[in-house]
Amino acid sequence: MTSSSGASRRQVLAVAAAAATAPLLAGAPAEAKPKQPKTWDLTILGTSDTHGNVYNWDYYKDAEFDDSKHNDVGVAKLATLVNQIRAERKGRATLVLDAGDTIQGTPLATYYAKQEPITSTGETHPMARAMNILKYDAVTLGNHEFNYGLPLLATWIEQLGFPALAANALNAKTGKPAFLPYVIKEVKLGGHGAPKLRVGILGLTNPGVAIWDKGNVEGRLVFADMVATAAKWVPEMRRRGADLVVISAHGGDSGTSSYGPELPNENPTALIAEQVPGIDAILFGHAHNEVPEKFVTNLTTGERVLTSEPSKWGQRLTRMDFTLTREKGRWTVTAKSATTLNTNTVVEDPAVLAAVRGQHTKTVEYVNRVVAQSSVELSAAESRYKDTPILDFINHVQTEVVTEALAGGEYAGLPVLSIAAPFSRTAVFPQGDVRIRDVAGLYVYDNTLEAVVLTGAEVKAYLEYSAKYFVTLPAGAPVNPETISDPAVPDYNYDVFSGVDYDIDIAKPVGRRITRLVLAGTDTPVAADARFVVAVNNYRRSGGGNFPGIVKPQVYNAQQEIRQLLIDWAQAKGVIDPADFFVPNWKLVREGVPVF
Repeated sequence: MTSSSGASRRQVLAVAAAAATAPLLAGAPAEAKPKQPKTWDLTILGTSDTHGNVYNWDYYKDAEFDDSKHNDVGVAKLATLVNQIRAERKGRATLVLDAGDTIQGTPLATYYAKQEPITSTGETHPMARAMNILKYDAVTLGNHEFNYGLPLLATWIEQLGFPALAANALNAKTGKPAFLPYVIKEVKLGGHGAPKLRVGILGLTNPGVAIWDKGNVEGRLVFADMVATAAKWVPEMRRRGADLVVISAHGGDSGTSSYGPELPNENPTALIAEQVPGIDAILFGHAHNEVPEKFVTNLTTGERVLTSEPSKWGQRLTRMDFTLTREKGRWTVTAKSATTLNTNTVVEDPAVLAAVRGQHTKTVEYVNRVVAQSSVELSAAESRYKDTPILDFINHVQTEVVTEALAGGEYAGLPVLSIAAPFSRTAVFPQGDVRIRDVAGLYVYDNTLEAVVLTGAEVKAYLEYSAKYFVTLPAGAPVNPETISDPAVPDYNYDVFSGVDYDIDIAKPVGRRITRLVLAGTDTPVAADARFVVAVNNYRRSGGGNFPGIVKPQVYNAQQEIRQLLIDWAQAKGVIDPADFFVPNWKLVREGVPVF
């Protein structure tokens, strides 16, 4: 060993001496070229808001998924892209992250939460089966992970072959993280003798869980501000040796919330990048937008933070690329970029399909069960701007359930109103056989039914708030149903009432649009102090959408899923006939003249 190192030292000295005398011997000075530092690269792939999509399949239509832009969906498509990139990089460092909303959103996910819950059967959840094949490095918990209660969430996390992160979900009693806050992954950058890079991954979930899933988390979990949580953990990760810090955040980048100021910001990704030093990149989700690459400048350091959001349902894969140099034991990011890749360019990964095939088949069989016969075709296509039988079907069932539940009690003498939103523009009950998938396609969320008492004044204020959904169209201006609504207000935040009659004047300014509000079937104005029982879903009643007056104690809450109540009603009746439930009670007007 000694003689070898001595020899190599002599060789180095000889080479150095030769180099020093070379210009003299050549008789002319040589320009020294600056030594280029060696670079390495890292790729991080990101998914988000997969919402229970594994196959490229639309369970509501019982057909391959397709939309107007010919997007594809599903983890099986994502897996093909991920595997292609891993193969292309030939062993160089590639991490795969997910930013949440994973176990809710399709009949496949619902089936293994409700019909055959994994907490009872011990079966592996389809989203665990699919994601384990991809070999994710970490997943962040989204707000929809809490929809089915903490026991099911805990079971799913146990089934994963990688960590689930949520630094700001805290144990309500101890104030300590209820889930793993972060991981630091040591990765090999490829090439012989390449140094290792330590990548810190911090997961942040959405504070809106405290409202949207209050029944599942109240008294058990509290949700801290995402910006403050990042400010706490990023320096800690750096102190523990993270060379690169990436946040996987389930919150959009708009800086706004769908709820009031009583909870931390719902969409703070850009604020995190601006306010918390030491972050290299943020993979984010929740808003279902496609943001291929967006840089946000940190206000303290001036560093540019790379951010990207990969749309929804597995339609896109985010790819982040980093170039790094190492000097005196420290890593420096010299370049970074991001893009999104479209999953409609690849076929589905056969290994993922095989892993979930049995569960997919069982779900398809379940959703194709016939529950009733419809006397006519009922469509939701116009439900946003016209009173339609298919939305009245929801309100009728909700009214009936609440009325029966309150019979003989303190609130039995009050009129029962009901609220429903046009969740789907494509839902149809065909004439003839109506299947579970048809009903599920009308009511796509796992909401439960509740009821509260509102005054007449509160009903009017609620309707005025809901009516902001429509753009202002003066009398005589052309009306296009495609552009009649404000794009900033999603369809699920426009509510229709049954049980009172009312007009919405879309020529008037927001806040002064309910020009007629009378008791059902009469010309008697609704008195400000009148009292009504109002059937409403748990999302809205707990503050989702920030509607006024609705967040109050329930007079009914049997934890019954509205979708299942609709299925049960249809099965019990055997026939869906608008004559049994359709009561036209609202319309859009301009100066008293109906718009449609």
